[in-house]
Amino acid sequence: MEPHRAPAEGAAFIADTGHDADRIRANVRNLRMKPVIHSNPSRKRALPLDRTLYRLRYRVECFFHDLKHFRAVATRHDKTATSYLAVLHVASMLLWLRSSGTAPSPSPPAAR
Repeated sequence: MEPHRAPAEGAAFIADTGHDADRIRANVRNLRMKPVIHSNPSRKRALPLDRTLYRLRYRVECFFHDLKHFRAVATRHDKTATSYLAVLHVASMLLWLRSSGTAPSPSPPAAR
């Protein structure tokens, strides 16, 4: 195991087409996880895909897209990892509150 990576946890490994390699799929199975990876179009025979689990990947990608709308997150203005993590937490909470309908919507800029 590489020292900078945490051990894998979970029942499935969800990834995009760029991770469709036999060695990656074998490593995922060795970790007793289910590979949920869309087959690369260059494969001669497409491998089965659990589309219900694969939809979760799309939701995660949408979250990261929305997270990058926060300038401090996108540009990494913070000097330390701790303060950057705090900004990520605040931005994530705001996105969660907006999605649940309890956060106030941003007000339009004032007219001059």
